[in-house]
Amino acid sequence: MPFEIPQNIHENCARLAWLIGTWQGNGHGEYPGIEPFQFGQEVIFQQDGRPFIHYFSRAWVTDAEGNEIRPAAQETGFLRPQPDGTLEMVLTHNLGFVEVWQGEIHAEQPRFEIVTDAVGRTATAKEYAGGKRLYGYVNGDLMYAFDMQAMGHPLQPHTHAQLRRVADGG
Repeated sequence: MPFEIPQNIHENCARLAWLIGTWQGNGHGEYPGIEPFQFGQEVIFQQDGRPFIHYFSRAWVTDAEGNEIRPAAQETGFLRPQPDGTLEMVLTHNLGFVEVWQGEIHAEQPRFEIVTDAVGRTATAKEYAGGKRLYGYVNGDLMYAFDMQAMGHPLQPHTHAQLRRVADGG
């Protein structure tokens, strides 16, 4: 599904116009100490003409046939692209932590990479130290990979997914 650049998009956000919209698809997760899992996901990127993009994601664990087993992670936050091509992102999670991310928007391809700059956790959240994310627009799909450092383990792959743009209201 092609995308349209919103007429009111802020100039700082123009390089991320390919993100705007609703995406749905499936992914895979794994990490030491947990069983590998499949998940479904919906991601929404919205903008209103100001110099940020609002992000919301919800996921659910699925069985081998793609049927929902149970709800999983939710996160929401803001991408704050800067005129020099750097990118700031702030995220909050239902799992009890908040993150500040820093990175860069690729100058020639529709992709960006970010790493955690700071993590805050509630008293009941699991130990999570940081991560790295890569997002890209590949053949009309949103692809991403998330590497995580948590529970005493070094930074390593945790989740990845391929999401397709869906029509508004879809």
